[in-house]
Amino acid sequence: MTGDTISLTKHHGLGNDFLVALNPARSLTAVDAIAWCDRRRGIGADGLIEVSANNDSDGAQLWTMVLHNADGSRPEISGNGIRCVGQAIADSLGADGDHSALIQTDAGLRTVHVRPSDGSGTRWVRVDMGQAAEGPAISDAWPTLGVWVDNQVGLDLGNPHLVALVDDPMAVDMGRIGPVVETDYPDGCNIHVVRVENPSTITMNIWERGAGLTEACGSGACAAAAATHGWGLTEPIVKVNMPGGSAEVEVGDSVFLTGPATLVGEVSLRG
Repeated sequence: MTGDTISLTKHHGLGNDFLVALNPARSLTAVDAIAWCDRRRGIGADGLIEVSANNDSDGAQLWTMVLHNADGSRPEISGNGIRCVGQAIADSLGADGDHSALIQTDAGLRTVHVRPSDGSGTRWVRVDMGQAAEGPAISDAWPTLGVWVDNQVGLDLGNPHLVALVDDPMAVDMGRIGPVVETDYPDGCNIHVVRVENPSTITMNIWERGAGLTEACGSGACAAAAATHGWGLTEPIVKVNMPGGSAEVEVGDSVFLTGPATLVGEVSLRG
């Protein structure tokens, strides 16, 4: 404990919630994430994000985000997390209109566009998530768990995802099945089960590396849309329904994620 005051804002993207610290008084750690993200003994969140402002070689403002999951692990990127960061930056600058930001992540540079605030605490944020590349190998665990999978693929959005096509994703007990499937991957993996509702809509259930059951996963929505489009089942632009709500994903040379980011509140901590 250093005695520094750390100012945080809490945001959520479709129920996937994050604590965001803009230019904190000290560097934040995995220990901070474990303590502050605890839902009984801390504030409660799926992750803690430290955001720092600096300038690139051309003098343009560049932001850097460092994300720790609730278990203290450090993922490369979060689609919902970076949308929450975009909202936090725009709000801190008093930018009520359109605002764009360049954000350096452990997965590379990402561009975020924040739409005008409507005064409700929610902004719509669009992120260029980069390319969907080949990812981890498929899993052989599904039959042993009693889950029939029609197709599956591993994809990389800067972080690893396994997407499996099933009959009813919401009937799959991801709290039981997700961690078992994830044991196939020594470095961890985000596990998603999906169903195609029609060529422009899919439904997804989620197990997130480092966070467990979450209501939404932005990078996972991108992986799911890229997977179903690659299988020839969906159009380039799809709505991805998740337990916490829906996001829009556009699949092309880059994958674009659009969805809400909502400010929950502000808190100051000593330590």
